[in-house]
Amino acid sequence: MREDVFAPNLMTHRLKGEHDGLKACSCGYDCRIIFTIQKNEQTTQDEIVLLNIGTHDEVY
Repeated sequence: MREDVFAPNLMTHRLKGEHDGLKACSCGYDCRIIFTIQKNEQTTQDEIVLLNIGTHDEVY
């Protein structure tokens, strides 16, 4: 995820509904990460901000 948040094996996708504007990816068979990408004001680099990690049922 650190190297490429959009790597095919992560299956990164945009969320809708209650989580509209956020992204999610898989980190295992039944492990999901909900995150957003924000620009660091000091370095102007994009940063991944992890918001929730757990099973599919736990995070959705």
